[in-house]
Amino acid sequence: MSRRDRVARTLQIARWEVSRSADTLDRTTVVVFLVALLAAGTVVATGAVGDGVAPDRDIYRVGVAPDSAYRAPVEDATPLRPVAADPGLVASGRAEVVVADGEVAVADSAKGRAALAAFRSAVREHNLALMGAEANRSAAFPVAVDLRYVSRDAGALAGTGAGSGTTTGGDETDESDGAADEGGDEGDEGGGALAVPDLGAGTAGLFGGSTSGGSPAEISPPFPFASLVLAFAFLVPMNFVVQAYGSTMLEERIGRRGELLLVSPATPGEIVAGKTLPYLGAMVGLVVAVAALVGGGALSVAAVFPIAITFLGATFATAMFARSFKELTFVTVSVSVFLTAYAFVPAIFTNVTPVALISPLTVVVRDLQGGSVSVAEYLFSTGPAYLVGTSLFVLGVGIYREEDLFTQRSVPLKLLDALAARIAGRRSAATLAVLSIPFVLLAELLALALLFALPREAALPVLFVAVAGVEEVAKSLHVYAGLHEGPLGDDRTTRGALVLGGLAGLGFFVGEKLFVVIQAVGLTAVPLGEATAATAGVLPVGVLLVAPLALHVVTASVSALGAVRGPRGYAVGLAAAVTLHAGYNLAVVTSLG
Repeated sequence: MSRRDRVARTLQIARWEVSRSADTLDRTTVVVFLVALLAAGTVVATGAVGDGVAPDRDIYRVGVAPDSAYRAPVEDATPLRPVAADPGLVASGRAEVVVADGEVAVADSAKGRAALAAFRSAVREHNLALMGAEANRSAAFPVAVDLRYVSRDAGALAGTGAGSGTTTGGDETDESDGAADEGGDEGDEGGGALAVPDLGAGTAGLFGGSTSGGSPAEISPPFPFASLVLAFAFLVPMNFVVQAYGSTMLEERIGRRGELLLVSPATPGEIVAGKTLPYLGAMVGLVVAVAALVGGGALSVAAVFPIAITFLGATFATAMFARSFKELTFVTVSVSVFLTAYAFVPAIFTNVTPVALISPLTVVVRDLQGGSVSVAEYLFSTGPAYLVGTSLFVLGVGIYREEDLFTQRSVPLKLLDALAARIAGRRSAATLAVLSIPFVLLAELLALALLFALPREAALPVLFVAVAGVEEVAKSLHVYAGLHEGPLGDDRTTRGALVLGGLAGLGFFVGEKLFVVIQAVGLTAVPLGEATAATAGVLPVGVLLVAPLALHVVTASVSALGAVRGPRGYAVGLAAAVTLHAGYNLAVVTSLG
């Protein structure tokens, strides 16, 4: 059968799906959805690229006369609200700061002291803006600073000390001294602006910090609030689409309407592709619309696309496993929370740590900030998402058959069925172990992202156990499925278990070496990144190269021996394998210092 016929059948199924979905939506629902999407997009666009609502607006009341030189700084400062220049307002609690007759009255309270710091910061920023308007900028700013955040490797530390900034113009001046001296007495307070970000300050304020400017006083560390907002803007539309996608897939199972397609000439892969295309197109359209609202380009869309594939793949597999809409909702929400955490949490630290590259949304934020992304960084950020999404579709297609679609087996048993459907013989133990690597990489990167902020001493034990648990389940679950639900029943012997365990361990080792990309993007600059690289088998050449292979073969064999004896035996064998693996991780990291 020609490829043209397969494509034609897939597109025909896609047209049927669009027609069926359109009939189930009334006009009111469509209008409400579009209005909600437009409102959300307007809020995001206004906050991201315009003068949006500032969460710290008019917090402090400052009394200043209309003809005072301090009136303009107070009016321009978002946290400050000008009131009458009456010292009695401070005593009555109707103002925190009052400037009158050359004196400053401040309320004797924590809020009063914070208001004074904000007032001094506003005056300093106003003075800097005036100096910035001068034609002779080098005279206004004798010291210019360009601050770059780089990885703290040994070479940089040895050559430049703890800092990475550069100074130009005027005499050679230490950065910290320049920052303290700029602004005279106004800079001594150290209060500065509030830590609450101001979305109404334009692009610089949105991204929470400035890394270059005419004066050291203009330099501020990055704050991830804007990354958080922009990353979240791309995730919200996806959840609308995946809910509709999962519902339609489960509805066909419960209503048994999918039987008509199963008896047609179309293959399960063609059916799934045809039913998925409309929702993938809708998701891409929403992503393009959001990217246009926030000023993103083709790179933003290319970075979000693998997340869309992963969301749809996870929803499809969930719809194949669930037995009711209640169960579908529970499983879908659980999976969505996990995937959202994976994509969302690292991205909010785009300007803070290399760990952010774990998430494809980090590429989006860099694109919106005008930064560059190398091919290696793009592949590192999006590769696991592409592979996991594709693998989930392959897993779900394996049970897109009558004996699984219209039965009421529990979710765990459906998962075992899906794995068993991909097992053709002993060699499948190695093949499926290789295919599990994307899931392992995604789970371990998420664990790294969640733990990197903790102290090394506290995070490493948790990371060891997490890495060991994820890898041992990936190596052994399909072996258990093949022994009890698939064609490997004859191997439920000690010899058979050792053979299957050895093949699974070998396959996992080979797959692991194919996907070792941690060091390619500099994540080893993070202490936990070094530990993850070590536990993933990134060891010196020679004898130690054999150690990961021996580890995977031994632990997979232990789990397989337990799997032969049923569910309880598998649980015991898996626990023993995780313990051995965690001990190996500890020994490796300890030996490497």
